[in-house]
This record gives sequence, C-alpha cells and structure tokens, in this order.
Amino acid sequence: MSNSKTSGAKQIPAETFLRELFASAVASADPMLCVPPALRRPDVTGRIIVVGAGKASAAMALAVERQAEKQGWHDRLEGLVVTRYGHGADCARIEIIEAAHPVPDAAGADAARRIQALAADLTSDDLLLCLISGGGSALLAAPADGISVEEKAAVTRALLRCGAPIDEMNCVRKHISAVKGGRLARRAAPARVLCLMISDVPGDDPSVIASGPTVPDPTTRQQALGILTRYAIDVPASVAALLSSPAGETPKGDDPLFAKVENVIVARPSDMLAAAAAAAREAECAVVSLGADLEGEARELGAQHAALAVRLQRERAADLPLVILSGGETTVTVKGDGRGGRNAEYALGLAQALAGAADIHAIACDTDGIDGVEDNAGVLVTPDTLDRARAAGVDATEVLARNDAYSLFATIDDLVVTGPTRTNVNDFRAILIT
Repeated sequence: MSNSKTSGAKQIPAETFLRELFASAVASADPMLCVPPALRRPDVTGRIIVVGAGKASAAMALAVERQAEKQGWHDRLEGLVVTRYGHGADCARIEIIEAAHPVPDAAGADAARRIQALAADLTSDDLLLCLISGGGSALLAAPADGISVEEKAAVTRALLRCGAPIDEMNCVRKHISAVKGGRLARRAAPARVLCLMISDVPGDDPSVIASGPTVPDPTTRQQALGILTRYAIDVPASVAALLSSPAGETPKGDDPLFAKVENVIVARPSDMLAAAAAAAREAECAVVSLGADLEGEARELGAQHAALAVRLQRERAADLPLVILSGGETTVTVKGDGRGGRNAEYALGLAQALAGAADIHAIACDTDGIDGVEDNAGVLVTPDTLDRARAAGVDATEVLARNDAYSLFATIDDLVVTGPTRTNVNDFRAILIT
C-alpha cells in the first residue's frame, strides 16, 4: 500500500508524510499558540466575562486562563463557553458546557440562554471577552422568540441535507437566532466587547464565522427567505412569520453599538496551508497551493484535483516530489443513506478520477478531527484504493451514489482518526506526487 518519497537521504512512506503535513496544519491553529498574542491586560474597571462557542472554544478558554494568569488578571475571569461533545478542556474559572453539533440540542440552547443572560447583565465598565470558532452556529442554539429548539433544529437539518453552502446556511441561522448575526453584541451594550475568532470559513469573513454573534450582519431576512424558497425547504409557520416581520432583522453596520466592539481573527485557514507548505518544502518537495477557500460539490472538486494532479505529474520538469495543497469547505448533496463526510466524499471522487494512477497519494481531513458527523478526521487515498475496495467486495460507484464513502475507506483501513483536535480551520487536503 505504501510508496516512499525521498526527503534528502531519508525515505518516508507517503501516507506517513501526508499525516505529518496534516499534523503541521492543525498545530498552526493551536489556541495555545494563536490566542495569547491577541490578549492584553484589560483596562476596564468592572467585570471581565468570558463567553464563547465553537469546536475550539474550550481550548481557547484554557489559553485565556493561562495568559491571564501570566498577566495577573486571572482572578477577574468568569463566564462560560459551549463546545461540541468531546471537545472540552479543564478550565479553572470558565465553565465549559458540551452540546450537540451540527444539529442543535437542548444543552446548546440552555448554554446560549445563559450566555445571553451574562451579556445582558453588563455595564459600560465591563468587558465581554468572546471566544468564537467554527461550529458555534449550531452550538449557540437559542432560537429567536417564538421559535422552538426543535423547529430551529429541523431547519438546520434541512439545510445540511440540501447541500446549501455555509454562507447560505448561516444567513438563515442568523435570522432565526437570539444570539447570532450581531445580536450578542446588542445584548452586551453598553459594555466593551472583544471577540477573538478562529476562522473556518472561505474568505475569513467575521460575519460568517459561527454566524458572527458580535459582528454586523450584511445579510437580510428577505435573503434568508429566498434561500429557504430556492431549496424548497418547508419551514415551520413560526420561522416563516419571523422572517416576514421586521423583528426578524439583525443589527447592521451603521448601528452605534458596534463602536465598542472589536473583532480579531487569531487563526485562519491560510495560516494552516502556509504551515503545511513550509513543512513540505523543508522535506524538499515542490509545492502548489490552490488556496484555502475552495468550495463546491465534494466529489466534483475531487475529480478536478485528480485531473490537475495527473497533468502536473506529466508536465513537471524537476524530479522533486510535488505536493498540491488546498483548503476550504466543500458541500455534499445527500441523496443516499450511507455514512459520508465531505472529506471522504472528496477523496472517493479523487480516487475514481485518478483510476489507480501510479505514484499519487492524497489525504483529505477536517482540522477539527471530525469529518461531518463521523469518528474520523478524514481519509487517505493511495494508487490501489479502488483495487483494494474491489477485492473487499465494495463497489466505489455504488458507494458514492449512496453517499457512503466512509464505509469504503473503513473497509480498507484508510480512515484518519485523530479524535477532537480542539481547533478548527476547516478542511485540509494534500496530494503527493512522487
């Protein structure tokens, strides 16, 4: 199964090398590294309340506690953050709550309500320190007035199944939320707000990261209605009523409340690719970076990258190994009942298009350690992926039609399982040509 690449005088199995690139990417977004440089000793005289949501939020809270202790203001900290089940951290002063993702549950709704209450209790002498990362949209699950948690969850499930891109999903979620789309900042006024963000979105738009709870919302309730109509999503009457009313609109950039709000991105997908590129060059590889903001249907992007890899393999002049890097967030239009994950689906689309091309290996993983809702971060692709699947009685075409790519890679033992990484800068893909 393994080929080798030359790194100086050292032979490294291709799969090992690709795993090391992924580890370099994840390490670049470690909250312990990226949060402290953005923290300064607060100059407020009142309370310092920490709130947050996302797959990295608990680790970010721990980084805040440790930095605050170094700077001598840790005894002023209090608050809570909500993260996905299994992504918690052992904090001393900041309460950590775990909840469901990507479909909200009651624990997330309760945490969001408590965060709302903390924010609403602040004065102009206080600071609200927000810690936001990818996954926060589902975890900040408090619905707007008149909408139940179950109704909000039903809309979320429908958006996930129809293949809506993240910006469209977040447009809808902002407008049916009590917290997102700048509404948390509205509740915190007149306090100062500092929001530290780890970006997991193409383009690093702060209003999209976890649906921007402290960021002015450029989208409108009319756009949210249009998205639901375009995907023919039958929404509950309560959701339709809210989006048809001025009460369903979010705060905009001209609202004076944002004069006291600072939003800072502390880690980006482009940083992840830069770290992986540096590691590849250190191993004496040529690097082609396609960027950190790729989107599109997962299997189709995999096929496009296969064609590029074959072309570059044919055209390259040097005898150096070549690494093609990319990031972003693909979508999967679910038509079957299988176990998927967008990275597994991308990788199977890639493998099918490569059709066993020699000396091309790949890895596709989510930097949070969870590909979709499965227990793996992603998968590996080797020149004999399809041959081994066939030998195991698995038909790749039939599997892809059922959105069951996870099962194929599980059968041939090519899942990449890391457990929660407690960070999230979206998907990482690397194709190695030896």
